[in-house]
Amino acid sequence: MEWRDWELFCEVVEHGGFSAAARVLGHPKSSLSAAVQRLEGNLGLRLIERTTRHLRLTDAGEIIYRRVRPLFAALHDTHGEALAMSSVVAGTLRIKSPYEFGAHHAGPVACDLMNRYPDLTIRIDVEHDIVNPVAENYDIVFAMVEAPLPSNGIVIRRVYSLERGLYAAPALLKQLGEPRTWEDLLGFPLLAGSSDAPWSITTPEKTVEHLDVQKARLVSSNADIRLQAALAGHGVLRVTASYTRAAVEAGLLVRLLPDHVCEPLNVHALLPARQFVPAKVRCFLDELEARARASPTLVGP
Repeated sequence: MEWRDWELFCEVVEHGGFSAAARVLGHPKSSLSAAVQRLEGNLGLRLIERTTRHLRLTDAGEIIYRRVRPLFAALHDTHGEALAMSSVVAGTLRIKSPYEFGAHHAGPVACDLMNRYPDLTIRIDVEHDIVNPVAENYDIVFAMVEAPLPSNGIVIRRVYSLERGLYAAPALLKQLGEPRTWEDLLGFPLLAGSSDAPWSITTPEKTVEHLDVQKARLVSSNADIRLQAALAGHGVLRVTASYTRAAVEAGLLVRLLPDHVCEPLNVHALLPARQFVPAKVRCFLDELEARARASPTLVGP
């Protein structure tokens, strides 16, 4: 079914004839006449009585025009609204993020954007599980992973990488001594994430070593729970530098082996589609990337 023929029929009727409609639309008069003839042939109905001086609708043409014209008007209105939505930072931005990233990165950006765009509402659900943004109706799903994410028909966009370090409370170091090499950590209790692989550590000699976390003292996907355990002196915490900055400045945590490099944490943004990304999503990701470029603890995309 050629819906364009239906719309051109409505245009001819609205402008009072083929010649007038052709001038307004910039189409040849013959193409409009062919479209109406095609529509009449498909329907098996005479819609327009043509004379040399004027155009008259048949009864069937009158009924069809009255019913169809509002539908095309609504379609054009919707098209205009959709274009506006793609360029205006407004509406509700739905985000899912792990706690660590949400609290220290997504949260500050959300507050800044709400100050700048009064018509923008932001919902941030803090959960660790990775979900499909299309199935769960999210605009952005942030995933913090060490291994590359498999593509399942959704768009995966890396935002930036977060510097990580090893941290422990002074009380634990007083009990076990401060480690000088990665081997010294073998005698320390560890506080691990539920999806942690062996911790990769690059020594000052540029060799890569791994700490087994299978026997970690505490395992939790929630970074705040691991942080509480570290502050209480229960083990060594591997976490992003930004997450522990306040505790380190207050003397509640000490960074261990600062001359060793932990594998950074890659942050990905999972989007429902690659094309026609709404302005609210583009604005949020652009601000994240701008902060990444401005911060020494972050690596931009």
